[in-house]
Amino acid sequence: MEYLPDFKVHRPETIEDAVRFYALEDNARFLAGGTDMVVNIRRGIEVPDALVDLTAVAELKSIRQDSDGIHIGAAVPLEEVALNEVIAHDYVAVAEAAASIAGPTHQRYGTVGGNLCLDTRCIYYNQSEWWRSSNDYCLKHRGDVCHVAPSGKFCFAAFSGDLAPAAMVHGAEIDLIGPGGARRIALADLYRNDGMDHLTLKAGELVTALHLPKSTAGLPSAYTKSRVRGSIDFPLAGAAVALRMDNGAVAELHVALTACNPYPQMIKGTDAFTGKPLDEPALDRLRENVRTQAKPMKTTTIAPWYRRRVVGALARRLAARLAAA
Repeated sequence: MEYLPDFKVHRPETIEDAVRFYALEDNARFLAGGTDMVVNIRRGIEVPDALVDLTAVAELKSIRQDSDGIHIGAAVPLEEVALNEVIAHDYVAVAEAAASIAGPTHQRYGTVGGNLCLDTRCIYYNQSEWWRSSNDYCLKHRGDVCHVAPSGKFCFAAFSGDLAPAAMVHGAEIDLIGPGGARRIALADLYRNDGMDHLTLKAGELVTALHLPKSTAGLPSAYTKSRVRGSIDFPLAGAAVALRMDNGAVAELHVALTACNPYPQMIKGTDAFTGKPLDEPALDRLRENVRTQAKPMKTTTIAPWYRRRVVGALARRLAARLAAA
């Protein structure tokens, strides 16, 4: 069963008005491209009393560059990120991630902020109302049990956004504004390891921009993922790698994953490769390090062990490619 509930729509023209309209409602949602949010509303997963439509807020739809780096408005379409010459040259993984999301039509409407704040996904959650009610719902929505791990009270729904890991290997930050004012935080700090409540946003806060620091401009990077179909599908596992070599040795290495946990995950221990060649044994160690830290659960139709093996292989492949460039 699919339906649209009754709700009000606010269409502000400034960020301040967007935050103000949101605060006026008891159960509102910010809406930009709507490629994921509207689907969840039609399935009864999201039942807002009001939507704050951000499409008329010009401040959120620009990409600008200054001495600090590049600032990408939260309502910038993914297609613009993928085609932007500066991003494609200086922050390759981010451009590759944007170009890989869903299909071309989705990229024209889907936005940076929407992909960064993408709801976590699970085979037991992202279903029709009829399917979910027949299975007594789940812990994330109206139920009492996580069907992935029924013995506990933790939700394992996976974060499946592509932009976050690609931006995180470049040390990205985000700008936020809410009733308490504006602030900037590390992108990694936007997320927590909780499938039910995976964002650390304060009540009424809005992501306004993604900031890619100048200090990582030109750092060689790449992003890739595995999915059932080559378009439309969310990733089963995705990896971003940033690697700088100096005289045949690793000078800087960062790896981030998506679709393996309730949050986009920075891989720990990559400093151990610094100052050493990235030869075949080192690449194998990197692969195993990734596999050890990735913790996919039964949140898709594909077995967790397969996704763990795949994400390790993806990270190894990207690192080898960057090292050989």
